[in-house]
Amino acid sequence: MATSVEGHLLPTSGYSLQLTASKCKGIQHISRAWVVYLGRQSQNGANKYEVKRSVSEIIIHPQYNDTTLDNDIALVKLQSPVTFSDHIRPICLASNSSQFYNPASCWVTGWANDNKSDTQPGPPPLQQARVPVVGNAACSCSYLQANKSITDKMICARPEGKAACQGYSGGPLQCMQHSVWIQAGVAVFGQRCDRPDYPEVYSRVSEFQTWIKDEVAGAGVGFKTFASNGTDPDNSFVCPNSSPVAAAHTRVFIAISVAVGLTSI
Repeated sequence: MATSVEGHLLPTSGYSLQLTASKCKGIQHISRAWVVYLGRQSQNGANKYEVKRSVSEIIIHPQYNDTTLDNDIALVKLQSPVTFSDHIRPICLASNSSQFYNPASCWVTGWANDNKSDTQPGPPPLQQARVPVVGNAACSCSYLQANKSITDKMICARPEGKAACQGYSGGPLQCMQHSVWIQAGVAVFGQRCDRPDYPEVYSRVSEFQTWIKDEVAGAGVGFKTFASNGTDPDNSFVCPNSSPVAAAHTRVFIAISVAVGLTSI
């Protein structure tokens, strides 16, 4: 059976990289038998603009903790460069000076399934959803009794209207500023399907700028600062009494106009 992992293509020179989560199924045992699909709009049937690339290397953050899910981030190096087009595009990464104040408007995309049942036959076409950022203090309050710590290396966002119950971990949280998409996060975990009032949690990309640059020295990865206006309301947030919530690894997510999948062959 094929195993898929979501991520996002990074703008580099010389070779191509994909950013994803360390915990994604099978990624810690990846080999040259894996391929990345780009430009995929549907998991069923033909994809006119799809291309694929073999994987040459996986770089997992050395401080990744599979219990706390801190430092949950990885780089996928492709064997050959990718030609960009209207259907396959890179994304900028949030620099370490970026500020994402609540409620900065961001988006997730992918083959999300909002059905609480596992019986839905196959994923739908590529979906998208707006997810405003939630401050870390407010996010920590939500998960207070779930034995999940929200660290400075994480960023949270709450789906509007309904939770995305099923899909693939490792996909990006992306925010637009002046017509430029900037990746703010990599999907880590989230709430149960019946608790859509709790935020999704992502690794905060801006916290890993130094690590990424060190790992891909000379590749020319593009970092861009995301700026929020005013003051951060999260600084004055006071946590009221909260009810228990069971946290679970999210299985949803994402990619903007270009969908990137990683599959074993």
